Amino acid sequence: SSNFSVNISILIVAVVIFLLVLHHNFLGLSDFLKRELSDSNPLGLQPVDFIPAAPQRLTEERNDDDKEISVVIAASDERLGGAIAAMNSIYHHTRANVVFHIVTLNDTVDHLRLWLSNTALKNVRYRILDFDPRVLEGKVQVDPQKADTFKPLTFVRFYLPSLVPHAEKAIYVDDDVIVQDDILELYNTPLKPGHAAAFSDDCDSTTNKVAVRGAGNQYNYIGFLDYKKETIRKLAMKANTCSFNPGVFVANLTEWKLQNITKQLEKWMALNVVEELYSRTLAGSITTPPLLIVFYKQHSSIDPMWNVRHLGSSAGKRYSPQFVKAAKLLHWNGHFKPWGRTASYAEVWEKWYIPDPTGKFNLIRRHSEAYEAK
Repeated sequence: SSNFSVNISILIVAVVIFLLVLHHNFLGLSDFLKRELSDSNPLGLQPVDFIPAAPQRLTEERNDDDKEISVVIAASDERLGGAIAAMNSIYHHTRANVVFHIVTLNDTVDHLRLWLSNTALKNVRYRILDFDPRVLEGKVQVDPQKADTFKPLTFVRFYLPSLVPHAEKAIYVDDDVIVQDDILELYNTPLKPGHAAAFSDDCDSTTNKVAVRGAGNQYNYIGFLDYKKETIRKLAMKANTCSFNPGVFVANLTEWKLQNITKQLEKWMALNVVEELYSRTLAGSITTPPLLIVFYKQHSSIDPMWNVRHLGSSAGKRYSPQFVKAAKLLHWNGHFKPWGRTASYAEVWEKWYIPDPTGKFNLIRRHSEAYEAK
C-alpha cells in the first residue's frame, strides 16, 4: 500500500504541475491579448509599424542579457535627417538589443519608412508611432501669427509611458545628437529610489567647465521660470538651483507611472497658459520649465559626457577636437544645426548621416545652407 500511496502522491504532484503550467499559459495568453488591445491606447498614439526580426549575425553575437533597450526619438519632417543620423550612430556603437520608438506626425510616416527600408538602416529594429497633437489642446498657447513655429513633437518626452507601455526603462534623445559610445552604458545609469528620471545638470556639467563662461541665467531656475509670479514663489524652489537639459535622459517608467509624472507636467503646462509662468528671456523653450518644476530636487544624474551640449549655440568651435572625440554623446542644441553648413563639428555629424533616398531632405539642407551663406 505504501507503493500505492507513493504513486498517488506522484500523480497528484503531476496534476498540480500540469494545472500550474496550464494556468501560466493562460496568463501569458491573456497578457498577450491585453497587450494587443492596449496598443491602441487612449493617447491616439497608433503604432503603425512592425519590428523587423533581429539580423542573424547580431543574434549570434549577443550575450545572454538580451534585454530590449527602448530609445525614444521624435522625428519631424523638416529635421528627419537629424533623427536618421542619431539612430545610425546609436546602432553602430552598440551590440545591445536596441529598439527605436520613432514618434512622428501622420504625414511623415511614409517618408520615414522609405528612408529606413532603403538604406543601411534596414536592419534596425523600430516602431513608428503617430503622435496626436490634440493631446496638447488647452495646454500650450499657440500664437496664431506664429502657428507654424509650434512644434508638437517637442512634447513627446512628456508621454513616455504611453509610447513604450511595456518597458520599465527608456532613453529619450533629441534628434540633434550623435552617439559615440555604447548606449547600453547610458541605459544602465543608476537611478536613486523614488527618482523617475536622470538628466545632465547644467552648472556642474563638463560642458560648462570647458565652455564659455558668462552665460548668466541660462543655467539656473530663474532663467526658465518667472519668479515674479506668486504660483512660482509658492513652490519655494531656490532661484539659483541648477537647471538640467531635457534633450537626453533616462526614465524609470514604473516610477513615472506611480508618480503620475505626465499628469503633473500637463498641470504645469495648462497653468502656464493661464498665468504665463515661464521666463520671457528664454529662447522659446517651453518644454523645459514644466520638467524643472516636476523634477525639482527629484532626479538622478547622467554622466555629463553623455550630453555634451551647446554645439549648436554658436557657429564657432567651443570645444577642442580631443574633447569632442572623447564625448559619448554630442548635442547640437541651439540655432546652428549640423545639417546646416555653419555648425561647429558638422563633419562629425556628416559621418553618420545617410542621404535621403527621396532627395527631399537633401533639398531642405541645400536651402538652409544657401540661407546661412547670405
